[in-house]
Amino acid sequence: MADEEMEDFEVDTSRRRPGLPPYDMEDHLLPLERRGTGGCCVWALLVVAMNSLVLLLNFFLMVSILAVVLLPTIVVVFFGFQCHSRVLHSSASYCQALLDDSSSSALIILGFVLMSPLMVLGMVAYCRLARRLRLFMCFQPCARATYKGVKWPWCEEGRGWSSQLKAWV
Repeated sequence: MADEEMEDFEVDTSRRRPGLPPYDMEDHLLPLERRGTGGCCVWALLVVAMNSLVLLLNFFLMVSILAVVLLPTIVVVFFGFQCHSRVLHSSASYCQALLDDSSSSALIILGFVLMSPLMVLGMVAYCRLARRLRLFMCFQPCARATYKGVKWPWCEEGRGWSSQLKAWV
């Protein structure tokens, strides 16, 4: 009798799906095992630290490439502002001998006009280098912290970079 009463009170759980784990296609569609609370926190900190390190590496690489590419523009605008009488009005010999206010204004305008194409060239150089070094593939998914056995997205069985992986940059 107790079994019959229990059957009446059973709830249909097929409608509820509380956060199904991701399935790995290579492992015959078996769900991945979830980490414990402590392991999940440690792995989450590790994933955040690694992603932050990769982000800083990308940022410093981009800044250094843009600094090299934009160096002519920076120099031209600097000399234009340094020698203009209404801005800095330097008493350097090259300012008094070579540059007056109109030529300083021309340097400033030339520097800002050159900045746009050089910025595009710098970003193209950064994107090509980041794509060749596969820097964007170094970011780790958050599922690595939650589930055990999440495979590296760019490797095939740990033998190196996958040749079939395509990324639009």
